[in-house]
Amino acid sequence: MTARDGSVSPDATLGSHVLADLAGIDAALLRDAARLEAILTDAAQRAGARVIGAHFHHFGGEHGVTGVVLLAESHITIHTWPEHRFAAVDAFMCGAARAADAVDAIAAALGTHAQVRQQVARGGMAAACRFPGFGESGK
Repeated sequence: MTARDGSVSPDATLGSHVLADLAGIDAALLRDAARLEAILTDAAQRAGARVIGAHFHHFGGEHGVTGVVLLAESHITIHTWPEHRFAAVDAFMCGAARAADAVDAIAAALGTHAQVRQQVARGGMAAACRFPGFGESGK
């Protein structure tokens, strides 16, 4: 990220953001807010992140769960649709924490049979510097 002379590489990024669509998951698990919180919290710790809080909400009955684990390094979220046996997972981490490892752990714990992932480097200086006003004082 930062060279010894204090300059920032144009290829440097602040973090990694992994988006995953996970399918083929047991519907009962996708309605269980407490289990999902435990799975995401464990995944964060396995990925080297520090958990600072969590909030999970079950929408009642046969409906799904929305949850977030707040990290010192950013966040992990999940939104579930039990009727489709589907979960959308989002893990954004900076520093030495490993977002892809967190998503791997979540997918394994959920027993997903199919997944589609996207990984995005966030905070790339080359991209950020293209925006007018970026880095100017008071902006």
